[in-house]
Amino acid sequence: MRYELMRPKHIREAIEKRWPVILPLGVLEYHGEHLPVGMDTLAVVRCAELLEQEMDLVLLPPFYYGSASFAVEPPEGRGSIHVNSQALLPFARELFFGLLRVGFRNIHAFIHHQSENFSSGMPTDLAFRLAAKQVIFEFLDKTRGEGWWGDNSMASYYTEHDSLDANPFNWIQAHPLMDSDIISKFPFDHAAEGETSLMMALCPDTVDMNDYSDEKWYLESATKASRKLGEKGVAMILERMRKILKN
Repeated sequence: MRYELMRPKHIREAIEKRWPVILPLGVLEYHGEHLPVGMDTLAVVRCAELLEQEMDLVLLPPFYYGSASFAVEPPEGRGSIHVNSQALLPFARELFFGLLRVGFRNIHAFIHHQSENFSSGMPTDLAFRLAAKQVIFEFLDKTRGEGWWGDNSMASYYTEHDSLDANPFNWIQAHPLMDSDIISKFPFDHAAEGETSLMMALCPDTVDMNDYSDEKWYLESATKASRKLGEKGVAMILERMRKILKN
């Protein structure tokens, strides 16, 4: 359910039943002439909307203003908007603290931008991941008091480390939309065969191959894109998201 449409009784139900809360993360970045600048975030949003049709979840308004960088193309006339990660960190801290105060304890940020480097981290995901850990420490220090981790109530911390009850650091998690397993089975690229196929499957009205240009190396394989391939990628993404959100 979209958060902005929820009434207080819906929010209380989501808290009580521990519905997963999804925060779509991404950037506004040039993806060739044939794809929309919001491609990265749109992919997360659309996948979350598809999951919403089959399970209870809270879908937060997407955050588009990540650290796109201008590594692909300069912004003039191409649309990329870059927000420095130093500005993202305080925003993410305030957002996560607010969500914890509301009562949510099952928050998942999904990002599709530079996620081939997710294990080592890139500016946008690092800002939100750091904010999550900082906020959880601060929230628990404030609500439980210093020494909360050493309290006997935390005795199952190591033995039940994956649970929401035993390990509060699971309250806010960040995930790449496509992990290394999916990347090994599906073309992973920038605005080429893989991403163009995803958009053909998820947001077909946003793709116009009549505008396609192969003048840059990273776009060369886009002509091999197909909706069928995109649907294969979407199926893998949804299966992974289900496993994450149902834990």
